[in-house]
Amino acid sequence: MSHIDLDKPRYDQSTYMGRAKHFLLLTNPMNVFASNKQLDDARKIVTEFRKSRKMPAGYDEDKLWATKYLYDSAFHPDTGEKMIAIGRMSAQAPMNTIITGCMITFYKTTAATVFWQWVNQTFNALVNYTNRGGDAPLPTSQLLASYCAACGGALSTALFLNSKVKNLPPIYASLVPFAAVCGANFINIPMMRSGELLNGTPVFTADGTRVGNSKRAAKYGIGLVCISRVLMAVPGMTLTPIITNIATRRGLFCRRPLMVIPFQLFLVGLCVTFATPLCCALFEQKASISVDNLDPELRDSVRKNYPKVKEVYFNKGL
Repeated sequence: MSHIDLDKPRYDQSTYMGRAKHFLLLTNPMNVFASNKQLDDARKIVTEFRKSRKMPAGYDEDKLWATKYLYDSAFHPDTGEKMIAIGRMSAQAPMNTIITGCMITFYKTTAATVFWQWVNQTFNALVNYTNRGGDAPLPTSQLLASYCAACGGALSTALFLNSKVKNLPPIYASLVPFAAVCGANFINIPMMRSGELLNGTPVFTADGTRVGNSKRAAKYGIGLVCISRVLMAVPGMTLTPIITNIATRRGLFCRRPLMVIPFQLFLVGLCVTFATPLCCALFEQKASISVDNLDPELRDSVRKNYPKVKEVYFNKGL
């Protein structure tokens, strides 16, 4: 079994298709419904295989990899801790289907806008913290401050945009949630991962030797995550209102106006299910940064202790 390396993804991460296959399995919505026993069994199988390099009884290569992806979907890659269920990337499709569907359905009143933006940013804050890079814990006071800043920024953006589109056609108003989410992502993600920005994220050589913590690597990784998260929201929050607007104008919901809600939920669910893995795949999770671009003190240390190392690697988070 020497050809099976569970410390690396099954598919080539240097190509987009390889990363897409990897994240399709990692973000599979069915993973979030696995029981604690199934997850603990998966961790046991993976841990034992890493130590013994022997195929477990009753397993073949495909079943072993399926177990590894179930394990990866639930346990943090840096801390090894079991992540809260709704914060896992496998929960993105079912949770975002409900939240996004409600945001683009109930957007006409200030109260509805505030409530659903708050729900969305609370969920995003949980996801961002759960999928942070590094292994340093964030103090409760800092976590609370980050959450308040993230929610406040999102709500302010949504209310400001709502005030600007009151006299415009409904299609523009229905796109406000997307614009608010875009702006909020650039506030929420850095705030909920502020521990990495303040203390740096662990960086490693190609053979896995930890060389220190880098703030510059953290900034770079968080920037990549912001881009992928915004693009992740594009299909569900833009195509859905546009298609729904076209269907409404053609009289599809004249006889049953309430059918617009399940119609929008179906479109959002379809978009989110595929947009989540395909946008996660835009960048490698194990990101790299040139030694020349590291923080000055760390850069000098790496050059001194590892003169042949030109790049270091880190978990950028999701």
